[in-house]
Amino acid sequence: MESFTQTSDMLYEKHTYQLVYQNGNKKIFENYYDLMHTWVNTKKELLSHVEVLDKKNKSSNVKGFL
Repeated sequence: MESFTQTSDMLYEKHTYQLVYQNGNKKIFENYYDLMHTWVNTKKELLSHVEVLDKKNKSSNVKGFL
């Protein structure tokens, strides 16, 4: 079995998260922890799913690693 090691303590900020409710309402979260806090504290019958969205680069000139 392969295992992986954490290589950085920095936050992983390449995605935003969109929580979709059964009624079609949506809420955007900038980080995973806030999303999960809302998910586990909301009645399950109100929740539909989560969409993982790529964050848009602030600069279109960015190439390679940051």
